[in-house]
Amino acid sequence: MLKLYHAEPRANSLKALLCFQEKNLPFQSVYVDLHKFEQHESWFVALNPEGQVPVLDHDGVIITQSTVIGEYLEDAFPQAPPLRPADPVGRARMRQWNKFCDEHFMNYVSMHGWHRMVSIIARSIEGGEFEKLLARIPLHEQREKWRTARSGFSEADLSNATRKVSVAIDRVEQQLAQTPWLAGDSYSLADINFYSSGGMALHRLFPELQVEKIAPNLMRWLERVSTRPGVQAALNMPDHTNPALRTFAGEQR
Repeated sequence: MLKLYHAEPRANSLKALLCFQEKNLPFQSVYVDLHKFEQHESWFVALNPEGQVPVLDHDGVIITQSTVIGEYLEDAFPQAPPLRPADPVGRARMRQWNKFCDEHFMNYVSMHGWHRMVSIIARSIEGGEFEKLLARIPLHEQREKWRTARSGFSEADLSNATRKVSVAIDRVEQQLAQTPWLAGDSYSLADINFYSSGGMALHRLFPELQVEKIAPNLMRWLERVSTRPGVQAALNMPDHTNPALRTFAGEQR
C-alpha cells in the first residue's frame, strides 16, 4: 500500500501529490495539519525525524524529501505513465532542473511566502507558547526560520530573494524558448518541481516583475501545466489554509 502524509496542495506536498495524480497511482492520503503543528507531534516525528512533510510509506518503507519521492515512484512503478525522459541526456537535464529548483529557487520564493504568511501566524502566538512551539521543532534551521519570521525578514534579504526569483524566471524563459518542457520534449518531474516550488503563482506573487510581459513562454507553459487533469486533481484536494492568508500570499485557489 502507498500512503502519503502531506499538507495542503502546495509547495513540497503538491510536488508529491502531483506525482501520484500524474502517474494514476492509488494511494491513501493522510492529511497533516501544519496549522496545528502536527508535523512536530511525536507520532509524526517517529516517521520523519526532521518533522517535515511529505512522507511516503510504501508497505512500511519510509521515503522522505519530495524530490526523492518522485524519483522513487518512477523506479518503483515504471509501468505507470513516466515522469522522466526516456534518454540519459533528458534525465540528466531533468535532474539539473530539480537541483536548481531545490537549491536556487524554492528557498527564495519560500522566503517571501514566510514573510507574507507565516510571519502573521508567528506574531499571533503568545511569547511563552511560541518558545514551546520552537522547542518541538527538530531542525535547527527551521527553528531559526520561525524566529526570523516572528521578528521580520530584512529588506536586504527580501530584495535578494526577489533578484534570485528574477534570475530563475529568465533562465526558465530561455529554456522554454527552445523546448516545450523544461527537460526537453516531454513533461517531467522537472516541470512538476518548478510548478510546485512557486512557478504556478509567480505572476501573482511578484507583480512588480511583470512576468506576463517578460516571460511569454513561461506563461504558455503555465497554462499547459495548469490544465493537465493530474494537476487539476491535485489542486482540488482539500486546502485548510485561512482564505485571508491565501489571498495575502497572492494565491487564488
